[in-house]
Amino acid sequence: MFLSDQTITNIILVTLIVDFTMNFVADRLNIGRLTTHLPEKFSDVYDPKRYERSQHYLRATTRLGTITSTVDLGILLAFWFIGGFGVLDNFVRETGWSSIGCGLLFIGVLAGCKFIISLPFSIYSTFVIEENFGFNKTTPKLFVLDLIKSMILSMALGIPLLSAIFWFFESSGPWAWIICWGVTTTFILAVQYIVPTWIMPLFNKFTPLEDGELKNKLFAYAKSIDFPLTQIFVMDGSKRSTKSNAFFTGFGKNKRIVLFDTLINVHTPDELLTVLAHEMGHFKKKHIQRRLIFGILQMGVIFYLLSLFITQQSLFTAFYVDTPSIYAGLVFFSILFSPVDLVISIIMQFFSRKDEYAADRFAVLTTKKAGDLITALKKLSADNLANLTPHPFYVFLNYSHPPLAQRIAAMEKIEGAA
Repeated sequence: MFLSDQTITNIILVTLIVDFTMNFVADRLNIGRLTTHLPEKFSDVYDPKRYERSQHYLRATTRLGTITSTVDLGILLAFWFIGGFGVLDNFVRETGWSSIGCGLLFIGVLAGCKFIISLPFSIYSTFVIEENFGFNKTTPKLFVLDLIKSMILSMALGIPLLSAIFWFFESSGPWAWIICWGVTTTFILAVQYIVPTWIMPLFNKFTPLEDGELKNKLFAYAKSIDFPLTQIFVMDGSKRSTKSNAFFTGFGKNKRIVLFDTLINVHTPDELLTVLAHEMGHFKKKHIQRRLIFGILQMGVIFYLLSLFITQQSLFTAFYVDTPSIYAGLVFFSILFSPVDLVISIIMQFFSRKDEYAADRFAVLTTKKAGDLITALKKLSADNLANLTPHPFYVFLNYSHPPLAQRIAAMEKIEGAA
């Protein structure tokens, strides 16, 4: 028995409002938890002025986030209830294009509108907030080039995948969801494989880490834990921001570890070793593989549920669309799925935080340099003006990493961590 159009409307409305309210409350609690007292553990990397600046930064980004989410919700509800989806569907059908062409146009228009709405907020974030707090290094020219590259890349990857999904759901009957699951899984794995060598270089320059103490330490450590490290690259993150990071990307022969140039400039070789040990710990503990498998399984469930709803008239009636279609059904189902997606997101954040503790523990036990990892994380926190006292409810909803103070406390309790 499928849901009525009114039930679908109610579910989506309640979910959107609950999600917005939860995040609004979490933001207010997070701001309310700010204090002028600098936590003692961070007095070696923060001075009172920098600590105050980090709080101003949190207020500014939170304010912008609230405005952005309010505008997004308001526009979605207005577009929905004035029958915007129905008008758009009629428009694409009047082109006389094939169902795949109509689907691509339908989703393209929605994506284009979303882009236009979000652009002013992105500009303000980059050139006002990030600029005022000394982070921004992005020039207007680079900002525009990034947008153009992102749009071209999105179309180059998205159009073939969407076309395949539309075609299989139209032509493969009850097996469509399984075929689409397989095609999408293959697509994602292929993209993951080419990301380090084909996609990321479109936006940044990657230079092999030069010979020296740091490289020798990293390769010696990788060998000691039997990590198949073949490449370490330095990324020119400084051309966009002064913020620092390090990450692991790709798989198979295209696996690589990437260090921001801004990270290398402010950390000692031992501190960088522990940061990279943490990233390798995710691989050795199979966190990355587990997340990938879970994502693939989740995608299978989504495609199955999509196959159940995609031809149900009530789903389309709820959005004031008269004629069912694969492309509109895909969009509407993604909105209907939002309650489940919200729950999954919270669960995934919980397990991600557990994985971060495990990776910290791995790094500490294998390098015997707990102090260096703690110092490195505190420096990163100070350089990025991170919030040192987040509210637990905000962490519950939004944090993929535990608050730094809790990570430090956990590392200090590890036996044999000296």
